[in-house]
Amino acid sequence: MIAKITGGKSIYGVLRYNGLKTDDGKAEVLLQNNMLASPDNRFDMGLCMRSFAPCLIANRRTEKPVIHISLNPAPKDRVTDRELSEMAERYMQGMGYGNQPYIVFKHADIDRQHLHIVSVRVDESGRKIKSDFENRRSMEICRKLEREYGLHVAGKEERTDTPELKKLDYPRGDVKHQVGNIVKYLFENYRFQSFGEFRTLLELFNVTVEEVKGSIYDKPYHGLLYVATDDHGKRIGTPFKSSLFGKSVGCEALEEKFKESAQAIKEERIREKLYLVLKQVMPQITDREDFTRRLKEKGIGVFFRQNENGRIYGVTFIDHKKRTVLNGSRLGKEFSANMFQERFAGNQSTEKQSLPYENRDWNYRQVYGGSRNTESIESRQEHKMGISGGLLNPPSNSVPDYAEPLWIEEQRRKRKKKRGWRL
Repeated sequence: MIAKITGGKSIYGVLRYNGLKTDDGKAEVLLQNNMLASPDNRFDMGLCMRSFAPCLIANRRTEKPVIHISLNPAPKDRVTDRELSEMAERYMQGMGYGNQPYIVFKHADIDRQHLHIVSVRVDESGRKIKSDFENRRSMEICRKLEREYGLHVAGKEERTDTPELKKLDYPRGDVKHQVGNIVKYLFENYRFQSFGEFRTLLELFNVTVEEVKGSIYDKPYHGLLYVATDDHGKRIGTPFKSSLFGKSVGCEALEEKFKESAQAIKEERIREKLYLVLKQVMPQITDREDFTRRLKEKGIGVFFRQNENGRIYGVTFIDHKKRTVLNGSRLGKEFSANMFQERFAGNQSTEKQSLPYENRDWNYRQVYGGSRNTESIESRQEHKMGISGGLLNPPSNSVPDYAEPLWIEEQRRKRKKKRGWRL
């Protein structure tokens, strides 16, 4: 069994996501603990909000008071609703949420049944529930439940991964919900620092985003539109306003996401670590396909943008293990679009034949590599943006050419080791 824990700010957004699934008949309420429940145990947004309100009011300091847990038995497991309810209760008790208000939904929207549990990280007295070693404790509880209920044991790769997220399938219908699920998942689980990086990530799942600004009767408006695309990046269907999916994926939330991502990337030194990987790979590559393949083996996708003449004008790296998107310009001049254009100029004719969406079964388990033709001059500019420039305004300062700290440390360590052998 696999468990995925996500923290959030909005209890309404998480409840609405599960509520929509319930309304469509793709989910049902399985269990409610310390909640104001309706007589027929059906989902009631008003009662749920009132149930969580005392805890949220008691502590306004906790940045992300909402917890959303996904429990996923293996597809081979045949588990009754009673057993699922018991496992949810045992899991929440073991995680320290046994006395908390929480609601358990059983989802059946994919080829296996799984649970979504919504609760809050603070109790009615305002104290935060302990979250030390949360993922490790969660894994230990899952292993224990597997043994006690005779479930299939999750393999090493499955334990660290999240449930499968597939590309948008327009002919399947229910496009609005597909778009909403993709946008919210990527918003919560990946890091990006610019509008261009966010859009590149969305495009891997056949969704794109556009910013709209203007004024009506001298009243300004500013928003986002999410649009479905086909496997070739062509926009199809009706655009959806971000407000349809909640404030958590709107303009203000996106600006805040940029800041949070930048801070996390800096603290975890993700940029420096990716720099080291690229420095290691670059001397070994023979062409672009080889470069893409080598990065894919390391869990990193690379996305090249080309104009109509096949010239590379943008490159973006997506580290799927660290769940981080970084434009090449953030890594220095040696990984900029111009450098790759010069490096791969000799085999452009063959590269054009390799379309970015030739693998129609792409999902989050596969690392993406490819290219896409541009549609407008504006789209070229968006991939050069930083946080300081807002969503569509390029920053005033270009990224400086810097010496990467981890690279320097690595060289110093090698020299020190070499001197030690001489002694």
